[in-house]
Amino acid sequence: MSDLPPLSADELLDIVDDQDRVVRQARRSEAYAARLRHRCVFVLARDATGRIFVHRRTARKLVFPSLHDMFVGGVVGAGESYDDAALREAEEELGVPGLPAPVPLFKFLYETSEHTWWSSVYEVRCPQTVTPQAEEVAWHAFLTEEELQQRLTEWAWVPDGLEAYRRLLAWRVTN
Repeated sequence: MSDLPPLSADELLDIVDDQDRVVRQARRSEAYAARLRHRCVFVLARDATGRIFVHRRTARKLVFPSLHDMFVGGVVGAGESYDDAALREAEEELGVPGLPAPVPLFKFLYETSEHTWWSSVYEVRCPQTVTPQAEEVAWHAFLTEEELQQRLTEWAWVPDGLEAYRRLLAWRVTN
């Protein structure tokens, strides 16, 4: 485990109500410590053949360190739109500048006893070779949907990503 501090604790976020309306701003560390509702983006990145980018988060992540995720993404900064955050996060985490704008699919409220955030789910095609951000991504691969389904029971996953993926599969059935 690294002796470095967790990432992004001082980032300023919009704090939102149960209707996703901004009510104030707070530092990310305060938002997590006090369970303040904020905004996050989840971007499912596919390569040119349709495989899904899967990665293991670094141990330095503020929440869910060292767990696997099938989405890139993160918090939406204060005053930032979901769409802008989705593109910024995808380009940063994948290490691919000039990505096409991720396509918005749906939003949902993620709530547990520890966390709460409005979540906007996107999808993007990444035709270029990825160079994942070392501060965010400890390991990565592109998996087929079948390979991903198999790994869901074998690997430890971020709970919000699992919820987003479950909702994505249900959303695809109706859309």
